[in-house]
Amino acid sequence: MQTNFTPEQLRAPHTAEAERILRRCVHCGLCTATCSTYVLLGDERDSPRGRIYLMKDMFEKGRDASPEVTHHVDRCLSCLSCMSTCPGGVDYMHLVDLARAHIHKTGRRSLKDRFVREVLARVVPYPARFRLAIRSAALGRPFKGMLQRLGLKELAAMLDLAPKSAIALPKLAGAHHEPDVAPSREVLMLAGCAQDVLRPDINAATVRSLGRRGIRVTAAPDAGCCGALVHHMGREAAAMAFARKNVDAWSRAIETRPTSAKAIEAILITASGCGTTVKDYGYMLKAEPAYAARAERIAAMARDVTEYMVDVDLGPPVRWSSLKVAYHSACSMQHGQRITEEPKILLKKAGYTVVDIPEGHICCGSAGTYNILQPEIAGQLRSRKVDNIKSVRPDLVAAGNIGCITQLAGGMELPIVHTIELLDWAYGGPVPKGLEHLKGFVTDVPKPRRISDDYIAA
Repeated sequence: MQTNFTPEQLRAPHTAEAERILRRCVHCGLCTATCSTYVLLGDERDSPRGRIYLMKDMFEKGRDASPEVTHHVDRCLSCLSCMSTCPGGVDYMHLVDLARAHIHKTGRRSLKDRFVREVLARVVPYPARFRLAIRSAALGRPFKGMLQRLGLKELAAMLDLAPKSAIALPKLAGAHHEPDVAPSREVLMLAGCAQDVLRPDINAATVRSLGRRGIRVTAAPDAGCCGALVHHMGREAAAMAFARKNVDAWSRAIETRPTSAKAIEAILITASGCGTTVKDYGYMLKAEPAYAARAERIAAMARDVTEYMVDVDLGPPVRWSSLKVAYHSACSMQHGQRITEEPKILLKKAGYTVVDIPEGHICCGSAGTYNILQPEIAGQLRSRKVDNIKSVRPDLVAAGNIGCITQLAGGMELPIVHTIELLDWAYGGPVPKGLEHLKGFVTDVPKPRRISDDYIAA
């Protein structure tokens, strides 16, 4: 794509980066076929190619973000399906991040929009605040209809997504978790923010699954939100602050270990949306001398839990299942991290029958806070995804991202759990929450008898 930036404009690092990305686009339009919003809405401006033209015009002319640009960039899910399709390798992820930061600085939003975004940024990344907000949702739920009539659709969407039952307190953050057998390996783990409030069972299942294989899990006490939520809202400074905090926390945990201790093998992440962001820390902090090298090292150590576990000898499952599992590959997993087969391989080895979902590349509509900020489009995408899931007639659904789990759980009767919860169940863990009615389809595998046992019995 031809660009027309002036030499003076290109002296600004962000503009130079935008120009570098834009020049790779040959506006072929292949991205439109796999773009979730374009497939749904049919508006060129709601396709990657259309948004690229809008962003190019805004950056080249040095304009403040217009209502049109803001509207169509806000509608982007950042599902990154376009990057999986693009033959030219256009770095759309970082281009739209630049645009969102520019919109946050220069765009004009309504008072309501600014308020909702401020609430999300100040509540969700902080577990204590988020837990209080979730528990308070019960008080607001009777007023959902009134909120919708008043045009406060975002607040109504928050009430829809909030769990209706009490949430157990997490037990992971800031703790060492000794394995069941003599420790032979060790990993760090991101406890997370929203996930540790919405479904702490995911991290607990991870600790148990690794502990059976002699892998010690440590959650660095100073690590927190990965920064993805505020990053996707264009709050660049806040996102960078979260990234620096985590780089500092994990670097300390790695560098202050006794010389006799085993080396940290990886930093495990159980929410694929977080994983995509942590793996990008090297890029995000590349211009900061105090962080660039450490951020690159942290990003290189980041692994999705299934990406790590596929190389762990889990042994044979202790329970065998006749359950048919529809695997939902989160956009951040398949497009953001290019992890596609590992979760399915693990589930099949654990004894489950795994089926793919039609239109698996189309987003479910979660996308961080998208299902709150764009509830109509998110709702349409969820309905489309649920219809595709039902078409394969599964017993349940597995996914690797808490956002997808929360989004889909609110739109279907089929139970949905994290992949690691199913693995934990197959290898000896408790029944995942919500699957109690499926216990009858899982059978304990008898332990093989030893010759000495038969001899003694005789």
